[in-house]
Amino acid sequence: MKIAVLLSGGVDSSVALRMLHEKEHDLKAFYLKIWLEDELAYLGDCPWEEDLRYAHAVCDAVHVPLEVVSLQQQYYERVVEYTVKELKNGRTPSPDIFCNQRVKFGAFLEAVDEPFDKIASGHYGRIEKHDGVFHLYKGVDPVKDQTYFLSHLRQEQVAHCLFPLGDLQKSEVRQRAEEYELPNRARADSQGICFLGKIKFNDFVRFHLGERPGDIVDLASGRKLGEHRGYWFHTIGQRKGLGLSQGPWYVVRKDIEANVVYVAHGEQLPEKSRDEFQVADAHWIHEPPTRRALQAKLRHSEVVYDCQLVPTGGDIYNVTLTQPDAGVASGQFAVFYDGDECLGGARII
Repeated sequence: MKIAVLLSGGVDSSVALRMLHEKEHDLKAFYLKIWLEDELAYLGDCPWEEDLRYAHAVCDAVHVPLEVVSLQQQYYERVVEYTVKELKNGRTPSPDIFCNQRVKFGAFLEAVDEPFDKIASGHYGRIEKHDGVFHLYKGVDPVKDQTYFLSHLRQEQVAHCLFPLGDLQKSEVRQRAEEYELPNRARADSQGICFLGKIKFNDFVRFHLGERPGDIVDLASGRKLGEHRGYWFHTIGQRKGLGLSQGPWYVVRKDIEANVVYVAHGEQLPEKSRDEFQVADAHWIHEPPTRRALQAKLRHSEVVYDCQLVPTGGDIYNVTLTQPDAGVASGQFAVFYDGDECLGGARII
């Protein structure tokens, strides 16, 4: 089988490559250059040079060819512009969802000339084929499961994906990295949004949207507690980075017209949590679910809620969680599951 392996320089994709190499597949590795180093280089160390060195070292050890594919323009147009627009409108974007759908398993295929049977990556997820339909399932490690970020893949994309790590715990992946004596086996896992690298998220936001000072106000009393540098730096449910004393304080609302960020004290947070909301722009990996009793993730984490998903017409669904969540924010995605199967997701409105 001829397989394109998306290699990031991290441990996960490197182990995936070695697992496929053991099975004697015809492999070619690709490093996707999507970092914004050209416009944001002054904000941090160049993130891709070290990654690329590790990627070369991993490939050289087993004589797998490696090609660098620059997708910076496509990434900017398909992911970054969306992210900045959502932030400016006071919403909470999920850029990694579109990174996978539009770039890693989208623009990449448009950019390469040769055909491949499968595209492999280090994502934690599982794919099974039943009756001619490809289904996406959670990775067996509930903490590392990445189906939230894979939830907008189309059926034809899932059909060509290969996730060798889906049946492994993270500890097993680390163990295999030691057994393979990978040059990057001691590297820490990457954190944060895929295109930022070592650039801080707030620096990225400041570069694109600047600063707009405003008040931080206690929603219960109306009392001003402090100031923020722009509502786009904050998201619903946020606790850290507010600079307020006598906390914990959580962001519970934003008024973008008045440029006010409203907070609630931790003691009052249950009153501000929500168990009902609506979603739109639904994307289903195969077809819309027929069952109403499902499960939902509201962010990339191991937390899964039982829920009711009820269509109301016009691609709008009502969602009712069995327990409230304090971080329900407009613009973020709710991803729906039937047991371990990831069905797709929709944008919270």
